[in-house]
Amino acid sequence: MNDVNQKKIELFTIEERKMHLFRTGDVNKPKLIFMSGSGTAAPMYDFKILYEKLIDDFRIIVIEKFGYGYSDLFEASCEIDCVIDRQRKVMQEAGQKGPYILLPHSLSGLEAIRWKQKYSDEVKAIIGLDMATPKTYLAWKSDEIDRRIAIIKKMKKAKDKGLLFWFPLNKRALTKEEIKEQKILWKKNAFNECYIKEAEAVLKNAEKVSAAGMIECPVQMFVSNGKQVSPNWIEHEKEFAEQCNAKLINLNCGHYVHYYESDLISNEIRNFVK
Repeated sequence: MNDVNQKKIELFTIEERKMHLFRTGDVNKPKLIFMSGSGTAAPMYDFKILYEKLIDDFRIIVIEKFGYGYSDLFEASCEIDCVIDRQRKVMQEAGQKGPYILLPHSLSGLEAIRWKQKYSDEVKAIIGLDMATPKTYLAWKSDEIDRRIAIIKKMKKAKDKGLLFWFPLNKRALTKEEIKEQKILWKKNAFNECYIKEAEAVLKNAEKVSAAGMIECPVQMFVSNGKQVSPNWIEHEKEFAEQCNAKLINLNCGHYVHYYESDLISNEIRNFVK
């Protein structure tokens, strides 16, 4: 098991704050860009269970937005075009040119779709890890968003009082040192204000992505059993897959599909990218 902590933590200045980009693997291989869902406190470690199985065949890159991982806690605009532009900027600062294969989890599905809509030549394909679609959030309405924001705020208060405890579901992929680091980052980032701002912006972002039309590129979608997400999740995933002619793979597991089915997913990704 490789220790990702042996690699230098690379921080780049974006909007006068520090943003972390993790990269490993062969620089001459296709670039896989891992994009975390809302509330994933340490994406660099969260995705390791999957990318360690792909490292021989791809250039692995994990973007940690503000409020995530080793990046600064900075309440920047969460308007989706601003979010995409910051991610593009950090890639440019790191000298990582496209085209990219985007691997969004959950909320970042909107970001991956929007990236393709705005900068089509930069996105070769999208591989969704139980990625959200615009319709997912459009079906929520404002009441559901308000409810979820209230939950985040309540959880933050509980964490600050020491009433919440963290347990790494993906710890079998991590070294002891990485587990310690992941715990430190959870204490730093969990339920922070950046996540609240993301939730507040999600409906308008979904509306913008939906209005821009369907993307045209190869798409592969790994879909959970829907039990840990919102009602009609699987229905919305299937509808989106049909509209963009995606390859859809149903998995009988929780929302963090890479925790449960990393062997299957890594094999399918290799076959898909060939």
